Amino acid sequence: MAGISGAGVPIPVVTPSPNLPPGYPLEFQRIVHLHDGRRVYIRPILPSDAAELAGAISAADAETIHRRFLGGRPQVTPELMAHLTRVDYVRRFALVAIDPARRQGVAVARYESLGDGVAEVAVAVAPAWRDAGLATELVQLLAQAAAQRGIDAFTGTYLAENRPVAALINDAGPTAEKVTDHGIAEFSVRLGPGTGAG
Repeated sequence: MAGISGAGVPIPVVTPSPNLPPGYPLEFQRIVHLHDGRRVYIRPILPSDAAELAGAISAADAETIHRRFLGGRPQVTPELMAHLTRVDYVRRFALVAIDPARRQGVAVARYESLGDGVAEVAVAVAPAWRDAGLATELVQLLAQAAAQRGIDAFTGTYLAENRPVAALINDAGPTAEKVTDHGIAEFSVRLGPGTGAG
């Protein structure tokens, strides 16, 4: 791996290698400047992220688990970790955000194709990294990847009371939204031409 600098700290970056999973999209690596002045390194997920992701799920606070999984903490199994970290970067695509100073993951975002040009999208951001534009950056990159891979719309569910997610979805463009009687909002947003660019 080569390195790039983030906040004065060299970050190991993924470089072309025969050890990379097939289709690994190096072009989705970048350092992003957030609204609060911090920088974060974003790259596509790798199978080697499984242990850190398992630790993050196990250690996540109750609010994060409730927001992300709309219920209880999932059982962390090797099968679940393989599913979350072994993607094909076409029908299933995931990005991780890494704190350059601590070299630890602080967010993950993914989509999974449901067929017919629609994919389900999900994002989880560590509490200390919320409200800085990180979720927006991740969703924009995911949308760019999805549009390039023939996906026309994102869909998903979230707690209707989760105002930051509602704002994120509204920023994405015209949406169709429905709130169920259990306080769960379902949304669908079209990915237009040029989605995620810039």
